[in-house]
Amino acid sequence: MELAVELVGASAGYGGVPVLHGIDLAVRTGERVALMGRSGAGKSTLLNLIYERAPERIALVPQAAALVRTLSVFHNVYMGRLDRRSTLHNLRTLAWPARRDLDEVRAALDVVDLSDKMFAKAGELSGGQQQRTSLARAWYNGRPILVGDEPVSALDRRQGAAILRRMYQRHPTSVLALHDIGLALGEADRVVVLEAGRIVLDRPTAAIVAADLEPHFAEAA
Repeated sequence: MELAVELVGASAGYGGVPVLHGIDLAVRTGERVALMGRSGAGKSTLLNLIYERAPERIALVPQAAALVRTLSVFHNVYMGRLDRRSTLHNLRTLAWPARRDLDEVRAALDVVDLSDKMFAKAGELSGGQQQRTSLARAWYNGRPILVGDEPVSALDRRQGAAILRRMYQRHPTSVLALHDIGLALGEADRVVVLEAGRIVLDRPTAAIVAADLEPHFAEAA
C-alpha cells in the first residue's frame, strides 16, 4: 500500500534542546494511527514535523483550537480554505459570504453537530464547542491526511468517537495524538507510543490490550 507519511531517522528540537531522537515512522494511505504517551514525550513535536513534511496534503487540528475569538464560527471554519481563495473573495466573505460558502461551511459544522452556532462568535463557545469548530475547519479544509493534537480531548468518549468516525470518511489517513486508551483502541488501526522522544511501542490495535499501554501513562517513579 502507498505510503502517506514517512520519517526515517528524524530528529527535532527547540532552541538547541533535542526533543525527538531517530524517529522511524511510516503511515500507509488509509491507516488511522493513534499517537500516545505522557505529557512531554514529544507528541506535539512529532505531529508538527509530520505537518511540515507535507502541508499541502494535511488538514491540521492544533492542540489549542487556534480560533479568532472575535470572528464568527462561520469565518473560523472558512479559514480552512483561505489559501485556496482569491484575496478579493476572502475580503468579500468577511461581510457578504457567498451562498455556496455558507452551504459548504454549514455541511462541515453538521459533521460536528454545531451548525446551530454558525453565526455565534467563537469566543462565546465552550471549550468543547471550540474544539468541534476546529475539527469542522479541518473537515472543510478537505485535504486527505488528518493530523490532530488531542482533537477530541474536551469531548466525552462517545461523542469523540462518533465525530472521529465522521472525520475518517473525509480523511481516510490520520495521525492523532490521543490520551484516552479506550478511544485509541476503539477507533485507530495502530498505536504508536512515545517516551522521551523515542518510539517505544508500535503495534496494530488488534494486537494490543489496555494493559499493554497503561505502563506508558503511569507516573515515573
